[in-house]
Amino acid sequence: MSRKQHGGGQVFRITGARTGLAEDVRGRQRRYVISMSIRTLSVILAATLWNVERPVAIVALVAGALLPYIAVVVANAGRERPPSLPSTFVVAPTRPVITPPRAEDPPGGSRADEAPGKPAGP
Repeated sequence: MSRKQHGGGQVFRITGARTGLAEDVRGRQRRYVISMSIRTLSVILAATLWNVERPVAIVALVAGALLPYIAVVVANAGRERPPSLPSTFVVAPTRPVITPPRAEDPPGGSRADEAPGKPAGP
């Protein structure tokens, strides 16, 4: 039975290895093309709206001027950091805190007004 016949099962990563280099480059290229497409649309929008809605056109023009820098920085950001592996050390359990008895508690640990069958209160 092939993988396609199993359906849309979830895939779990069981290693600390990074994604492959080809997949990483493909993701960077995809992000760069998307951001440059947005830049192209914003420059076209600025040219279209220049005589109609000048403040919107100026904002689109500024976005079109800044997006190439942002796209290059994002594309050259470097590979992802490898995910951290779970710790193999077992943390020692903490000791319970034992509080000393209060001064108003009688020796033996129970109070007379807490006895079963007696109503609570004075």
